[in-house]
Amino acid sequence: MAQLRTLPRQWDELVDAHGRPRPAAAALVERLQSLDIAELQERQSLAEVDILALGITFTVYHDGQGTDRAWPMDIIPRVIAASEWAMIERGLKQRLSALNRFIDDVYHERRVVADGVFPAELLEGSVNLRTECVGMSPKFGVWAHICGSDLVRDANGVVHVLEDNLRVPSGVSYLLQNRAISKRAFADLFDRQSILPVDDYPDRLRRLLLSLASDELHGLRHPQIVVLTPGVFNSAYFEHAFLAQQMGVPLVEGADLFVDPGNRVWMRTIDGPKPVDVIYRRVDDMFLDPEVFRPDSQLGVPGLMRAWHAGNVAIANAPGAGVADDKVVYAWVPDFIRYYLGEEPLLPNVPTYRCHFADELAYVCEHAHELVLKPANESGGYGLTIGSAATAEQLEAAVAAIRADPRNWVAQPILQISTAPTLCAGELVPRHVDLRPFVLSGHDTYVTTGGLTRVALVEGSLVVNSSQGGGSKDTWIVEEP
Repeated sequence: MAQLRTLPRQWDELVDAHGRPRPAAAALVERLQSLDIAELQERQSLAEVDILALGITFTVYHDGQGTDRAWPMDIIPRVIAASEWAMIERGLKQRLSALNRFIDDVYHERRVVADGVFPAELLEGSVNLRTECVGMSPKFGVWAHICGSDLVRDANGVVHVLEDNLRVPSGVSYLLQNRAISKRAFADLFDRQSILPVDDYPDRLRRLLLSLASDELHGLRHPQIVVLTPGVFNSAYFEHAFLAQQMGVPLVEGADLFVDPGNRVWMRTIDGPKPVDVIYRRVDDMFLDPEVFRPDSQLGVPGLMRAWHAGNVAIANAPGAGVADDKVVYAWVPDFIRYYLGEEPLLPNVPTYRCHFADELAYVCEHAHELVLKPANESGGYGLTIGSAATAEQLEAAVAAIRADPRNWVAQPILQISTAPTLCAGELVPRHVDLRPFVLSGHDTYVTTGGLTRVALVEGSLVVNSSQGGGSKDTWIVEEP
């Protein structure tokens, strides 16, 4: 019989501090306890065979080789009660509404600066501020159409937003594939209880992208959507291909598109050029258009920004949305919610020290050993230093980097984030987890039912990113009896 261990003074997602199943997880815990480790390991092995057969991969760059690897999934799911999830969903919708209003304000009146809510010097110092986007007004007033916000639960069970990913967030394809594999591993539990579905995401995404097409197309022809990928060497290429296939739209690279003298975007096909109306881009801003951004880019489309400015093509996420995808800007999101919406935040931030301010910088440098030190615009866990796990040399280097460029650093207390039982080396052991739900914003807002649970597979580690050796789990949103 599998035993579920917990860590002292930390919140476990399946059982409480006394080892009792949390109500929404009762059926899963009962099932796990009816199986021995050998049976669980057999199910895990079958899942890994499925992953290999389906070609579910991601790329790791930190090994210096750009290694393509099978997607790491642990079959023991994470469970969240539907009643709790309803509150989290409302909080995410509130947050994305405020963030989109902030982005739109940045490229128009900048009332948030004029009214003293956000410092002007921080905005001007943003590496993701695109002056080429000033005056643009994307449809519905939405700039960040697809967002992946990272959530963590602290030792008291409180869910916090750790960061917002508003440029080209990845991971939703793995969420969908995890669910398909989880259904095979625990088919009986899907029959015995109400686990809310996730498989409508590709249809929701397609409908969102269709809604972004110019209103002038109404009644003339069906809008053409494409997914723009940097190519097969991108770490998330599996996801680009998967989503294009699921939506039934072409997957293209920059060389497959061109812009004509009338500022229309066309796709090269064997039947001749076809007009393109909506681009779901998975290419960073700086590589989108060599006429405007990096002239050496081979990934983008010359003239694409001209076509976007002319209103002849919609781009999701809109260029410039990354101005809010900044760990410094993150610290002000609760203020944005109050300023733009007149509401109190439903989901709290993790307390954040802003190194731009001298007093907070001094505190961070003095207490670096007990903080998480984060560069403002890195992703995938790169550049992050966890003070309690760092060597003296690593801490010294991080503090020197912070002093050299304080605007682009923040620090946060080291949260003992929640754990979930995970199958490791023939044992069921607690490992730290976070959660990345995906939010689609357009005329209305949709939140995935749950999200991609990422798990730190190394004992004691708080770093869950797959690029840093983390794994993943399916996330069950369960309606309580």
